[in-house]
Amino acid sequence: MKGLIASMPITELKAGSRKLMMENSPKLFFVSIIIIIITSVMSELQYRLPGTDRAYAPLLEQLTAGEVLSLNLLYSNLKPTGLALAALLTILRPVVEAGYLGYCMKISRGQAGDYYDIFEGFMYFGKIILIYLLTVILITLWSILLLFPGLVAYYRYRQAYYILLDDPEKSVLQCIRESKQMMAGKKLDLFLLDLSFLGWYVLDFIITIVFLSLLPLPFSLPLVAIYLTPYTGLTRAKFYDQLLNSMAI
Repeated sequence: MKGLIASMPITELKAGSRKLMMENSPKLFFVSIIIIIITSVMSELQYRLPGTDRAYAPLLEQLTAGEVLSLNLLYSNLKPTGLALAALLTILRPVVEAGYLGYCMKISRGQAGDYYDIFEGFMYFGKIILIYLLTVILITLWSILLLFPGLVAYYRYRQAYYILLDDPEKSVLQCIRESKQMMAGKKLDLFLLDLSFLGWYVLDFIITIVFLSLLPLPFSLPLVAIYLTPYTGLTRAKFYDQLLNSMAI
C-alpha cells in the first residue's frame, strides 16, 4: 500500500480544499467566523477567571527564571469559581471543535453543511469528552518518557473524533483503537501536512502583534484565521477521507 503523500500529495490535498472554499463561500466563511468567535470568547474567559490576577503572577516568575511552567501552580492559585469555570471551558472546547470537524467533513465530501452542524458535537457530548480525556492521559503518559513519544502519541489518536462523527455507534475505545490503526505509517504524513501551514500561523501571529500595537484594543481581529480555519479544517477532513480510501484498497 502506497503512502498517503505518494498517492495524493499535500499540494493536491490543499488545492482541493481551496477549490471547496471557493465553491462553498460565503457560507463556509460565515460558519468559520462563528466558530472562531465561540472559541475566542472561551479563550478570553480563561484569562479572566476569578483569581487569575494572582494565578498568572507565579507563572511569569517561573518564565523569567527560565523554569518549566507549571499548570498545577496556575490552578492552585485560582479561586473555586475560577476552577469550576476552567473545568467547564476545558470540557466544552473539544465538543465545539468536534462539531466544526463534522461540518468540514460534510463540505469535503460534497454534502450540504449548515450552521447548526457546528453544534453536532453536543449530540455525542459524553463520548467526545471521554475521547478527549483518554487521549490527553495517553499523550501525557508517553510524554513523561520523552517529548518525541508524546508527539507520536498525539498524531496516533488524531483521527478518533472523525471516526466517531462518521459512526456515532462506535465506542470510545473503538474510535481510539481505529485511529491508532489508521495512523500506522501515516503519522509523518499528517505531521508534514500540519507543517505546511506553519507559514500561515506565523503570518497570523505577526499580524496580531502589529494590530494590537497600532490599535490599543483588548482583542485583535482574526484576519488570517478567517481564511486559515476553513482551509485547515477542510484539508484535514480530506486527509481523513484519504486514509479511509487507502485502507479500503
